[in-house]
Amino acid sequence: MKKICYAFMLVLFYVNTAFTQNEGNTNNLPVHEYTLTIKEEMVNKAGKEVEGMTVNGTIPGPTLEFTEGEYAVIYVKNEMSVETSVHWHGILLPNFQDGVPYLSTPPIKPGTTFKYEFPIRQSGTYWYHSHTMLQEQSGVFGSIVINPKEKTLDYDTDLVLMLSDWTNEKPMNVLRNLKRGNEWYGIKKGTSTPLNQVIARGAFGAQLDFWRQRMEGADIADIYYPAFLVNGQQNPEYPNFKAGEKVRLRIINGSASTQFWMTFGGEMPTLVAADGLDVTPVQKNKTFIAIAETYDFIVTIPENGKIEFRAMAQDGSGTATAFIGNGKVIPAEVVSRPDKIKMMQQMAKMDMKMGAHALKFQPKKDERFEMKEEYGMQMDAMKMDHSKMDHSKMEMKDENMNMSIDSTMKDKMDHSKMDMGGKKIDNMQMADMDGMQMFSEYNYNYLKSPAKTNYSKDIPVKEILLNLTGNMNRYIWSMNGVPLSETDQIKINHKEVTRITLNNLTMMHHPMHLHGHFFRVINENGEYSPLKHSVNVPPMGEVTIEFYGNEYGDWFFHCHILYHMMSGMARVMSYDTTRDDRLKGYPISGLISEADKYYTLAMVDAASHMTEFNFITSNIRNQFNVMAEYGWNKNLEAEVTYERYLHDYLRVFGGVNIENEMEDSLDEISTTAIAGVRFLTPYLFNLDVRMDSKLRPQISLSREILIFPRTAIFGMYEYQADFGWVDDLPMGDNFSKEVTWNAGIEYFLSRNFSLMASYDNRFGAGGGLSVRF
Repeated sequence: MKKICYAFMLVLFYVNTAFTQNEGNTNNLPVHEYTLTIKEEMVNKAGKEVEGMTVNGTIPGPTLEFTEGEYAVIYVKNEMSVETSVHWHGILLPNFQDGVPYLSTPPIKPGTTFKYEFPIRQSGTYWYHSHTMLQEQSGVFGSIVINPKEKTLDYDTDLVLMLSDWTNEKPMNVLRNLKRGNEWYGIKKGTSTPLNQVIARGAFGAQLDFWRQRMEGADIADIYYPAFLVNGQQNPEYPNFKAGEKVRLRIINGSASTQFWMTFGGEMPTLVAADGLDVTPVQKNKTFIAIAETYDFIVTIPENGKIEFRAMAQDGSGTATAFIGNGKVIPAEVVSRPDKIKMMQQMAKMDMKMGAHALKFQPKKDERFEMKEEYGMQMDAMKMDHSKMDHSKMEMKDENMNMSIDSTMKDKMDHSKMDMGGKKIDNMQMADMDGMQMFSEYNYNYLKSPAKTNYSKDIPVKEILLNLTGNMNRYIWSMNGVPLSETDQIKINHKEVTRITLNNLTMMHHPMHLHGHFFRVINENGEYSPLKHSVNVPPMGEVTIEFYGNEYGDWFFHCHILYHMMSGMARVMSYDTTRDDRLKGYPISGLISEADKYYTLAMVDAASHMTEFNFITSNIRNQFNVMAEYGWNKNLEAEVTYERYLHDYLRVFGGVNIENEMEDSLDEISTTAIAGVRFLTPYLFNLDVRMDSKLRPQISLSREILIFPRTAIFGMYEYQADFGWVDDLPMGDNFSKEVTWNAGIEYFLSRNFSLMASYDNRFGAGGGLSVRF
């Protein structure tokens, strides 16, 4: 009992040490100073000169090295034309020093310097990055190494390996393209699943199931990257190590949007730390590293050979490598590229209900438990003969499976073996059983704390359910169907354990990070479950974390895929304490507004038979549209509308429509007011139902389908009726109609240009160029 109490007190002191608001070096700790200068510069990371942001002239920035027990003083100079910030990822520190602008720390204005200072009360591998807009993607990040007061691990030297992804586009343009919802990034990196490939693989039924649930297909990663980097290079070499040396590789995933599979050449490496904290050493080669995580491995430099360290992007779209040592390359295992079409087939077999709303009708209404019940994998629908199972042997650990599991099913299934009709089925065979094991490799069971991490049973526990939700069509991400701009703060009581169930109802992995805390990731190691500051939640999976709240102030909790965070998947954990006076003039709305900005998109179709122009500017709930088309037969129509999204798929709109009454004549222009609803139907048809001021009802349907890797077909059908309720109809008529339709094909040349050809029943046939802005 004494050991349990001691371990508990150690965890409270070491992991979530209570920092009072009395900041400064009150204990006269030895001071270690750094100066970081952030600039906008031209850089070359993927064979092209583009504008980036550097820290002390490099990407990544310099490694900051400290020793536990020191006092860090870091001056950050902003020599850019925009404000910036620096967050010290994984560092336990006073709230005001955390570096989230407008939430805990003021932004660093252009031309100014901010002084960060805090005691170093931990050791391990950590990192720093900007928390302003998308600056992290542009290069504002670097590593932190904190040496312990007393060395406890057996190794000779260190090597930091910081993983990152690089785009030659401006990050805001990347996000704009994601908001547009087109397939270009998947096309560019060869991970799209066009219809011809789906049909060739016999997966059309699975595709129909995805379409029915308003999803294009299985998604793994959103963005095309021309380069993945290790310490800012694609294939760096580190020859200055001697044979027999034990090297501690401090690996940091500093990517904006990429998770990696890591493998090593040579002898099996030993994993010794995760997210900066020691774990029970375990030999492990193939390891998944989520965004924002850090892992430390000890490797031994071989005789006459160099170790290949290999990091493959999770979707198989690229690889970064590093070579450690001298001589012949000892290759690392090559991880197989994921099969997205097979994933779709497996998920269709599992009878999953997907598509939980990222944007709800009533954001303030608590529907999280109903959402969890409705969406995800319905275990009672699994195609198994339960009557033939050996119930005496059935036990399932849902942490291993990383899935939502009914309590009744936990008693009926064994993760390691199942007895079905007298035939035992092991883990490998389970992979073919309705896809149940599809995401089971994304777990943390290999991580075990060297000491107990559980809390006293006397401490009250507050349970919180956070469903992770998203909409790929509009690129909105949220929790419990509510994006950051529409949420309340999550209140944390410093006298209780906060236990959070993260239930992923999307097809994407979400690496969730809590600022200023370590939390327990509950796994099969029970009392020895590991402590982390970031945790990956796999698709349709569930992870439980818990922490003892012993802090003050407001702390950010968010998905560390930068573009997900910027699109709403974030919350504020609040201890409900008095806001720091130094934040006066920096309202929290400055942070929240980042996830609710307006994005502007435009497209022009210039063809031989007609020209069409579309302009859209929208944030999460509001959208303004301008549409105009002109046929070479002098048929003109233009429309200006405002839309209000009621939830993901439904919006109401109103506006003005302008068109000429007769083709081949622009003399008679008719202007009508319009109002109606627009709805994204199952199978991804865009439905428009409206009434104009002449009381003419109209309905239209449109759809686009990618049929080959770069080729899509599209079509639209529109029907308008006139019952003569306002305008008189021709003598003898009590009803008239107007039918408009078109069909066409588009070939994607690049993100911004396509060749197109179409037939329109008003304008005839023709072809030309589509341009996207």
